[in-house]
Amino acid sequence: MNEVNEARVRQLLGGLVDPHTGAPLADAVRAVGVDGARVSVDVQLGYPAASAIEDLAARARRALEADPAIEAASVSVASRIQPHKVQGVLAPLPNVKNIIVVASGKGGVGKSTVSANLALALQAEGARVGVLDADIYGPSQPRMLGIEGKPQSPDGKSILPMQAHGLQAMSIGFLVDAETPMIWRGPMVTQAMLQLLNDTRWDMLDYLVVDLPPGTGDIQLTLAQKVPVAGAVIVTTPQDIALLDAIKALKMFEKVEVPVLGLVENMATHVCPNCGHEEHVFGAGGGARMAEQYAVPHLGSLPLDIRIREQADGGTPTVAAMPDSDLAARYREIARNAAGRLSRQPRNKSLGLGKIVVQNAPPA
Repeated sequence: MNEVNEARVRQLLGGLVDPHTGAPLADAVRAVGVDGARVSVDVQLGYPAASAIEDLAARARRALEADPAIEAASVSVASRIQPHKVQGVLAPLPNVKNIIVVASGKGGVGKSTVSANLALALQAEGARVGVLDADIYGPSQPRMLGIEGKPQSPDGKSILPMQAHGLQAMSIGFLVDAETPMIWRGPMVTQAMLQLLNDTRWDMLDYLVVDLPPGTGDIQLTLAQKVPVAGAVIVTTPQDIALLDAIKALKMFEKVEVPVLGLVENMATHVCPNCGHEEHVFGAGGGARMAEQYAVPHLGSLPLDIRIREQADGGTPTVAAMPDSDLAARYREIARNAAGRLSRQPRNKSLGLGKIVVQNAPPA
């Protein structure tokens, strides 16, 4: 019979893989206690996982107690979110630990809906989260989050984020009339977005989810180079034309040294609400094939469901509208997977020292 000691405990847990990071659960062990045949283990995750903690603890406990030398095991699992390295020489924003951008190579794939629900899912898992609507030409987040009115400025220089469903939010849509077109050239749009990002008084966020405009042109590339991003999530639908554009987005982030946390396949299937027949309207498995081909994680798939569209249009996205539903559970799984992958990136020790300088920005 093997002696029970810390090395043995870590060895037993080394056989368990954290499904949200892909790493051995033993990597997250922070303390081990041994009292004869009884052991206690403290696990500290680097991502929010409120709805998965019990399962992870139970798996670890079963793995330990399967050893004949261990009579009883106590496993405690908690989360602590750290700031992670951003691209190039950029420094992170004050009061924002990590920026996650949500991108797509083309429009119409549900990127903004995924962004709103991803932010809500990260919050539901235990994080402090904000949303920045970076689509200056076509802001969607005010409608999706059900926010009306204009943000306040306590000093005439900075602005307070709007609030909805517990999220902090900022969008050009809060500052201009909904029917006013933004007839600006690329440099003006970029400067306006940076001003919104930099001049908003974000309040101690673990994650700021940035809903990028679709495409991979000059605006997207400039944003990717100037915004201190910890990781990117790419949204696509299964059909080949969407995947071709998603690959372009993937390559763009590779060029600017932003880690791609993974791929979300939206509108993967449609289940008829009347008969239950499931159909792959836009093709089957395209997202998984792309993820495998380009060695990026497949964070999850989402169905084509009329409720998702209705809830977003109504100002209460699915994770807030139906928190106990299967749809919300899918978003929460995607959120844990994305944040889990981010937790494996190198940490950034200069939190709060960065500031994006914007000159000659158009008035908000």
